Amino acid sequence: MARYSEEFKESIIQKMMPPNHVPVSQLVRDTGISDVTLYTWRKKALSQGIPVPGDGKNPDQWTPENQLAVIIETAALNEAEMAEYCRKKGLFAEQIEQWKRAFN
Repeated sequence: MARYSEEFKESIIQKMMPPNHVPVSQLVRDTGISDVTLYTWRKKALSQGIPVPGDGKNPDQWTPENQLAVIIETAALNEAEMAEYCRKKGLFAEQIEQWKRAFN
């Protein structure tokens, strides 16, 4: 069984996240890593509260669990930090506000 560094795993998980949205099927072809392994890494990231949307969906189509993870992650951010977070994740602050209203 191959062993991958945490840095490598994080780089692959990052490819699944916005703005990249690389599908698992493509990552299997690109890396040679099995889909089972990639789904396991993604599931672990989700369990740690890292919002990783599945199936290359845009943020408006994320599951409520992923949306809630973003809301929690951004709750204490100031405006500048929020802007940086949104750029990094491929989101808009308005989307997060809309998700907050939907959860109320």
